[in-house]
Amino acid sequence: MAFLAESSNSSAGNPSRQGRRSSTMGGMPLNDLPWWRWRARIRSALHMLADPGFQHEYWVAGREGYGDVTDAVYRLVEDSWLDRWSAEKYVGTVLRDAAEAGLVDAAVLRVLRILHEVGADAPAAAYLGHPDWPAAVAAARAAHELLARNDGEDPDTSPRSLEVLRILTRIG
Repeated sequence: MAFLAESSNSSAGNPSRQGRRSSTMGGMPLNDLPWWRWRARIRSALHMLADPGFQHEYWVAGREGYGDVTDAVYRLVEDSWLDRWSAEKYVGTVLRDAAEAGLVDAAVLRVLRILHEVGADAPAAAYLGHPDWPAAVAAARAAHELLARNDGEDPDTSPRSLEVLRILTRIG
């Protein structure tokens, strides 16, 4: 099962897909989201996937404002196509270097493997209870820490809500 079943350009259910598809980068379809917006979404997803305390407090408890596990995976792979392409393709644009790309790839692969085994609509506890979840969290944490530090931010701050992310990535 590929996480991205369709490639619609915009949908009522997913306002992040606004815009049109443009040319390609190394054969990889691109949309018109600026690179910094992609990075913010990737970092947001990694941040949530990297924090077990957050996952229990928000995802398992079903608290509003931060989405769920599937939403975090969607932010991680949807605009970036990281479920189909190596993060190495983004070095020099969304990602700074091969170290960032390698850690992002490792996190994506671990998280997607669990998502595919558990299912996209499973409750948060099913993901967190998967025997490979701690390794996925560790991989997301390593990627999150490097990206946050490279952006001059403290990796230990709490994840931002989806509303704050929407405001930070607003265009215009």
